[in-house]
Amino acid sequence: MTEQSYTAICFGEILWDVLPGGAQPGGAPMNVAYHLNQSGIAAAVLSKKGNDADGERLVRFLEGHRVSTALVQTDPAYPTGKVLATPGANYEMQYDIVFPVAWDFIDDNDIAAEKVTAAELFIFGSLASRSEHSRKTLFSLLSRAKKKIMDINLRPPHFTQEVIEALLNEASVLKLNENELQLLSGWYTFTGGAREQAEALGKRFSIRDIIITRGAEGAAYYADGRFYEHPGFKVEVVDTVGSGDAFLAGFLSQLHKGSSPEAALDFACRLGSFIATKKGACPEYDIAEI
Repeated sequence: MTEQSYTAICFGEILWDVLPGGAQPGGAPMNVAYHLNQSGIAAAVLSKKGNDADGERLVRFLEGHRVSTALVQTDPAYPTGKVLATPGANYEMQYDIVFPVAWDFIDDNDIAAEKVTAAELFIFGSLASRSEHSRKTLFSLLSRAKKKIMDINLRPPHFTQEVIEALLNEASVLKLNENELQLLSGWYTFTGGAREQAEALGKRFSIRDIIITRGAEGAAYYADGRFYEHPGFKVEVVDTVGSGDAFLAGFLSQLHKGSSPEAALDFACRLGSFIATKKGACPEYDIAEI
């Protein structure tokens, strides 16, 4: 038994985003864990790094940003994850999420099982289920988890409809963006606007809470038949890296503390917008600034 306990555990990829201007630590689970900790929710990331210099640098970054590395495993054979970003036409970036890497081989061990069973929140996405090994681990841990939050995070070609449906069947809460909502609605020929599509998706997979991010246009939240909307905040954007992860962390932290849906949505939009005014996904800040 390890002594440290966590309110939230974020499962999945930790990696280096190799950008034209240099490498930056990345991975939605790491970003969400960082912002949950900033919001007063004890969170850890459950992932795997390589036995290499990139992995050690990632661990130092996590520890320097007060994210527990107790559940970060080390793979003896596969390297630490990387995403290679190259500029394409019209200044759009093309991303190559290298496969296979260490986080494709996350193990289901006794410590992981113990911590997930004890945690109040288990946050996961679809990317870490691209490999059979990590997918088996994820479904095993989902069978133990209490509240299961799926940040769908679709990254072609790293998903299949079959796996996404299996994950949706496990989710208690779903977070997705407008494009992802349209994609899923197309699979099942759901019609209408965001509210009608969220309601239909919730009924199909027995998901009570659905969070829809809209970039600069704010966000919406469907829960128990009610639909809440927030227009977002206009800010001077430095970069949008990690702003959606910060939004999710802010939203979950407020709901966990008993805030109303309206207040949680407002705080989440504030935090996501604030992070967009900073460079990188995990800048230093005091929660009072929000």
